Amino acid sequence: MGTCTLRLIVLTFYWAVCLRLCAGDECEVCGGYLNRFYNSLLARNINFTPDVIERELIEVCKVSTGKENRLCYYLGATSDAATKILTEVTRPMSAHVPVHKICEKLWKIDMQICELKYEKKLDLESIDLSKLKVAELRKILDGWGETCVACIEKTDFVNLIKELAPKYTNRSQRADL
Repeated sequence: MGTCTLRLIVLTFYWAVCLRLCAGDECEVCGGYLNRFYNSLLARNINFTPDVIERELIEVCKVSTGKENRLCYYLGATSDAATKILTEVTRPMSAHVPVHKICEKLWKIDMQICELKYEKKLDLESIDLSKLKVAELRKILDGWGETCVACIEKTDFVNLIKELAPKYTNRSQRADL
């Protein structure tokens, strides 16, 4: 097999992976977060210039958590970020380029961006909490930013989760920016 044929196969595979990753929900965190961010800018009638969008994105990233904070880190919108590719978001967004196209371009720069996935949410109404392990119960509480200081037995964790569940399950996965 010649060098040209091998290169063609590698390039074909690369673009097939790229198209698969950038289609649909593959860039789940990037698409979801930037789409909510874009819609919040529209709702607040923000001036769509790259500088204004960059300032707004940095402000929003200051309060982001979890996978969304990791996305902000990759973009360079956090104070501890090693690189800064914010212009790859702000410039196209100022021209109202669709978010999935922005994420597609970001994926070509840093593949980790499309590897970010939201953690699956448990349906607390249909799951039997008493059958979960204590570590899983703690993970639920940690996801809510809660801790059980006086929990000694598994039933203490279950009762606390049942008590706090209405506070955390009635709101959407992530409030609007």
